[in-house]
Amino acid sequence: MILRRSMIVAASLAALFCYAAQPAPLQSASAALARSPAGMPLVPLKIRSRNHVHRFTVEVAVTPEQQERGLMFRPHVGPNEGMIFPMAPTRVATFWMRNTMVPLDMVFIRADGTIARIAVNTVPYSLDTVSSYEPVASVLELAGGRTAELGIKANDRVIWRRP
Repeated sequence: MILRRSMIVAASLAALFCYAAQPAPLQSASAALARSPAGMPLVPLKIRSRNHVHRFTVEVAVTPEQQERGLMFRPHVGPNEGMIFPMAPTRVATFWMRNTMVPLDMVFIRADGTIARIAVNTVPYSLDTVSSYEPVASVLELAGGRTAELGIKANDRVIWRRP
């Protein structure tokens, strides 16, 4: 009887060990966090403007290095692409266009998600600073002229989730 119980316990432990040693199931592609070629997280972002919702896929510049580099050295920004720079705590944000090859629209976003200001078609390679003029929680960079093309204005609402 004792031998039989020992064999049952041993078999149970072996089964448990084999189960625990199995690799975890792979995440589905939709559950995995998408990344840009630059290695930054990609997230969906919406801008509610009057009766329209404009959808974008943006890179999130999370680290200080990513935020410093931004969209520098990129020859193209797609019409529904961009980059968002989260800021904590909120602060008056200033940007420049050093080594940025294409014009950008800089959308300065308050903590409540509303747009404080838009700097339209900033000048490539310029060292002039572009300011939010008030504390903001994030800055969104889009292709130059895109906000005017879509009718996006101050006080429209930006909706996105930080990864």
